[in-house]
Amino acid sequence: MDSLKILIPTDFSVQAEFAYLMVKKLEEKTSIEIHFLHVMNVPDTVSMDTNGNIQTCGEIDINYVLSQKEIAERKLADLKTLYGNHINTHLKLGKLTDTILDFSETNQFDLIVMGTKGAWGLKEKLSGTETQMIARKSKVPLLSLMCDRSDLQIRNILLVHNFNNPLMEELSLMHKLTKAFDTKIHLLQITSGKTEAENTGIETNMKNFAELNNLINFECHIINDKDVENGVIHFNQQINMDIICIGTHGKGGIFHHSSTEKLINHLFKPIISFHLNN
Repeated sequence: MDSLKILIPTDFSVQAEFAYLMVKKLEEKTSIEIHFLHVMNVPDTVSMDTNGNIQTCGEIDINYVLSQKEIAERKLADLKTLYGNHINTHLKLGKLTDTILDFSETNQFDLIVMGTKGAWGLKEKLSGTETQMIARKSKVPLLSLMCDRSDLQIRNILLVHNFNNPLMEELSLMHKLTKAFDTKIHLLQITSGKTEAENTGIETNMKNFAELNNLINFECHIINDKDVENGVIHFNQQINMDIICIGTHGKGGIFHHSSTEKLINHLFKPIISFHLNN
């Protein structure tokens, strides 16, 4: 069985624990290599060499940074005590999202798993969440969740996509999940006011997409709704999905968030976001 190399960024909160419990769920069916990463969010003027020695430009109290490093190292050691020596722990210094992105790509992880606190209203528009930023920029697929899903049975995976131009996508993670859990893939396209003839064309494209990407156990679904976010929510009310996969093109500014990012913050389901071919 193919193993999964999984990165869990941790700030030692309950959200990070939710992420670990989700990974343990995956571990029931497939071999997993688990890595926890804690990033000390420090300015560029603070650095750490390969031996763990801290250097600062002098403006920042080195003793303060060292004390924070010691606390973080102790908490990472506690994770090994709690979860077992099979887990790997890492401590890095730098800007939070940039460091997570760089570490995940450099070390060729299959998946990043993050708990999210969610965000609504003005806070979301102004700052979003770290999880949203990772979803937008990461080349490694991201699984995000808002609560404890250790009871999850993975039988149905929803893949939300615009199938108008079927291409071969990087779906190796999905193939590993379907192989491990013997799941059915549900292909969903959300439309607005399409005719029956147009829907037939969409379904043909879905089948072409499935063939191109070697999807065998799948169903096609088309739903009319005002936008992707509402379409996914309403589809889930009709047919309950266990995990939602949705592609992102990495776009989205401060006052404009993609459907993927909105769903990450608003839907109480594990969501896998991954980058699509443009």
